[in-house]
Amino acid sequence: MGDVFENMMSNIGSVWRVFSSYLIFINMFLSIVIIFFQRKNPQSVWTWLLILYFIPIIGFILYLLIGMDMHKQKMFKVKEIEDNLNDIIRWQENHLISRELEKKDPEIMDYSDLVLYNLETGRAVLTDDNDIKILTDGNEKFDTLIEDMEKAEDFIHIQYYIIKDDVLFNRIKEVLVRKVKQGVEVRLLFDSMGCRSVPSRYWRELKKEGIFIAEFFPAVLGRFQLRMNYRNHRKIVVIDNNVAYVGGFNIGKEYIGLDERFGYWRDTHLRIEGSAIITLNTRFLLDWNYAAKENLLINDRYFGLPQRRHPQGCEMQIISSGPDSRMENIRDNYLRLIGKAKKNIYIQSPYFIPDDAVLAALIVAVYSGIEVNIMIPCKPDHPFVYWATYSYIGELVMAGANCYTYNKGFLHSKGIVVDDKVFCYGTANMDIRSFALNFEVNAIVYSEEKAKEMREFFEKDLEHCSQITKDVYASRSLLIRVKEQGSRLLSPLL
Repeated sequence: MGDVFENMMSNIGSVWRVFSSYLIFINMFLSIVIIFFQRKNPQSVWTWLLILYFIPIIGFILYLLIGMDMHKQKMFKVKEIEDNLNDIIRWQENHLISRELEKKDPEIMDYSDLVLYNLETGRAVLTDDNDIKILTDGNEKFDTLIEDMEKAEDFIHIQYYIIKDDVLFNRIKEVLVRKVKQGVEVRLLFDSMGCRSVPSRYWRELKKEGIFIAEFFPAVLGRFQLRMNYRNHRKIVVIDNNVAYVGGFNIGKEYIGLDERFGYWRDTHLRIEGSAIITLNTRFLLDWNYAAKENLLINDRYFGLPQRRHPQGCEMQIISSGPDSRMENIRDNYLRLIGKAKKNIYIQSPYFIPDDAVLAALIVAVYSGIEVNIMIPCKPDHPFVYWATYSYIGELVMAGANCYTYNKGFLHSKGIVVDDKVFCYGTANMDIRSFALNFEVNAIVYSEEKAKEMREFFEKDLEHCSQITKDVYASRSLLIRVKEQGSRLLSPLL
């Protein structure tokens, strides 16, 4: 019996030695790939190398799940609409360079360089006939959305990161099924990771009702998802090219305050009428074409001028970014807006993990006498992310920024307001994941009236906030300090 046990242990030891030798080569191969062939910043590179060295098996699995780089994949092509876009972009570029656009639209004067950047890098056409309604309450947002859907006559395009099979989507589904029976074309695009709790039979049932369904990056083995990164985090609705929505709300009961864990859900969504709808619909169609392999860009039906245009409306651009983008457009807009601030900056984000450039820009702004105000949630929905957030917030508090935790419920609003002149809000958090790893979309609005309104929402939120003063931050417990440092070390991966 003893000999059998010794032989078994010897065999296990031999297998382990062989496996370990292979694991060393696998780690060496991955290290070479990470260092020489993937577009990662040095901090991220060192983090992955340390993980592979100290926890080789788990590190290898983690790398397969969240480490693979897709930056070199050009996923969304616009060749079907490039000619039309090029004409508009060239015209706007020429007028910006000659300063003609500034004479026509004085509000754009301080940000013409940013408009030009978005034109050059993101093909983000500037539109000036938009009416915007800012929605901060989930019930109001979805009541308004459902009311607009009821009026649809041609098509409804819906894209969300999270859609849950609960009371909220049941309300929306009833409207969609009824509109399909009336001859309205309905398309629904969802992210596989964000909707992983929804069984596939649910989507099949919607297809039977006549709704077109597409899934972004579907799981390969049941619900097992290899792509933890590179999720489609966008939330877009376009109805008949007359009304569009973009912002932070997903579809689930927590977003209308029905989840006891989160309580009241504070978020920000924009309801848009005007020509910006066309650019939002283009963004949806590009994502749809990739996920559904159905080219709708050749159909002029989806690019008609909106009936509801407002000659004295807001100027805005729809900007998007993702791992296939040449530039980190939304991050660069945040960075440029911070750099151009003269008086004040207001930032809301549930996850605040800026890269070095954005963090340095905010610290420079504070020391330059600019009032920097940042609001984060008081409770975590992702603990590691929250404590990394608290670490970065602490650095800004000690520099002199005004930082707050929102106590009424959960803060999910995402964006920045600068000098009561411009704001940039949408789906992108102020974190590395939104900057580089997820597919995001924001609206940047050049309007003093709407920027003041957005700032007033921030100030109203302060009634439900606690300020993180220098004394409060300095008195945090040893446990919190350990959580902060450990989470911040992992921040390139969060």
